[in-house]
Amino acid sequence: MTSNIILFEDIFVVDEINPDGKKFDKACRIVARSQNCDMSMQLDINNEIYPMNVNDKFTMALASTLNYDGTPDTGYYNAAKRKNLADKYEYVMHGKLYKLSEEGSGRSITAELYASFGGLLMCLKGDPSHVAHFELDQRVFLLIRKINK
Repeated sequence: MTSNIILFEDIFVVDEINPDGKKFDKACRIVARSQNCDMSMQLDINNEIYPMNVNDKFTMALASTLNYDGTPDTGYYNAAKRKNLADKYEYVMHGKLYKLSEEGSGRSITAELYASFGGLLMCLKGDPSHVAHFELDQRVFLLIRKINK
């Protein structure tokens, strides 16, 4: 049932944390590579509430809604509401895609998807086929769950 609401999902491993140095007290930038889709990602997370370390393995999903039935998000969070996709993850952010681009030519084309989650940024790069269905200004949920080693 979740396959129609999850737009992208893969397992990532953290390669680096704060490659350009630590800039904020409560946020860090992780650099990670996916295991199945050969995508690379830079992602800002609130490390005070969800600490990440180099070599941490996690599932990351991008979803259009948290509702299993596919109904759009209302914009309001209600903790007493029925079960939803967020129940299966540990860290959830809501944001907006603000830039989609492609670089290169022929078989070496790389797609880049940029999103902002209340100022915490994400850049997902890789094969265009994995991000072709995303649209500029689309609202998405980013969901993360660590995988035990």
